[in-house]
Amino acid sequence: MSSAKRIPYSKEDNYAPDIIGQRQKLVEEATGLKLQHISHYSFDPHVAQGNIENFIGVAQIPIGVAGPLLIHGEHAQGEFYIPMATSEGTLVASYSRGMKLLSMAGGVHCTVTEDQMQRAPVFVFQSAREAREFGKWITQNMDGIRAAAQSTSRIAKLKHIECYQSNKFLFTRFNYYTGDAAGQNMVGRATYAACLWMVKAHGGVARWFLESNFATDKKGSQINSIMTRGKRVTAECTIPAQLLKDLMRTSPESLFYHYNVANVAGFLAGVNNNGAHSPNGITAMFIATGQDVANVSESSAGIMYCELTPEGSLYISITIPSLIVATFGGGTGLPTQQECMAMLGCEGKDKVNKLAEIVAGVVLAGELSLSSAISSHDWVSSHEQYGRNR
Repeated sequence: MSSAKRIPYSKEDNYAPDIIGQRQKLVEEATGLKLQHISHYSFDPHVAQGNIENFIGVAQIPIGVAGPLLIHGEHAQGEFYIPMATSEGTLVASYSRGMKLLSMAGGVHCTVTEDQMQRAPVFVFQSAREAREFGKWITQNMDGIRAAAQSTSRIAKLKHIECYQSNKFLFTRFNYYTGDAAGQNMVGRATYAACLWMVKAHGGVARWFLESNFATDKKGSQINSIMTRGKRVTAECTIPAQLLKDLMRTSPESLFYHYNVANVAGFLAGVNNNGAHSPNGITAMFIATGQDVANVSESSAGIMYCELTPEGSLYISITIPSLIVATFGGGTGLPTQQECMAMLGCEGKDKVNKLAEIVAGVVLAGELSLSSAISSHDWVSSHEQYGRNR
């Protein structure tokens, strides 16, 4: 048997100073390490209940500010200073450079075009024919299914159900509107209630599982790039040639040519993003604003497009087809993350689309900055100057 001590736990109050101190002491005794930084924090640990178990302290990640970024969205309008939490040198400076370019070009236009979150049950039958017929039954019984699902939440709204039959299985994707929350747990509860109703009402389901892996939760996938998971949002701007030359030391023609070459490479590699590095900005903003960082796996998908205008400018846009963000729930309520959300004016109700538009604008700024650095051969020299600890 192992001689290691169990992690101290209190049924009465597992976030009280005494029990936290016991856990810190256990770690110090077990490792011989003095916790000088992990154990220092500026908030009451009780606010982290529901976010973390066996709390012993915090991970301090540097936060830089980039911007200002001028955004013309339907929800985000005006200039924004962007909090970015990262340990990667040059990242904040690079995004700031891109934001300056976008702002000087008149600002970035951002549009949310779709919004839905999924849970994907699978239903098992004795034959393919039975599975096919169950799909028809679902269509005929949507009122009952929707009522069962929405009985679990005043926020979740079941929009529609996709059905995909293979072998003797019917894979489904329940699509919900989830308000200001990212909604994975919300739609899990709703779909579980719906499935219980469906199995009882139908009477012919052999087996079923609440999640079939078809929602591709915490995984990038082609189906979510096509069908949307979270927010589908596009950022776009037209950059004058002279501005690219003066600020980025490149040209519309050079960037356009490089994007065409990069598309070939992306096709060969089988990537889910034909841009340069959108997950960099998304991750830095996710950490700063308390998003579920594992959702970067889905949110990393990006569809970049650019063209040369008749005037010789560069039109450029990026669509993020599965951006999962929230302004309520999860880590968004933690003190540091609340401050970052307040910096963006995204605290409070009905602000999630505003946050999505800001993230998209930030992503386009980063794409322009890095692609320009590659095009002008400044990429390595910039990292050498700003991104190395010496």
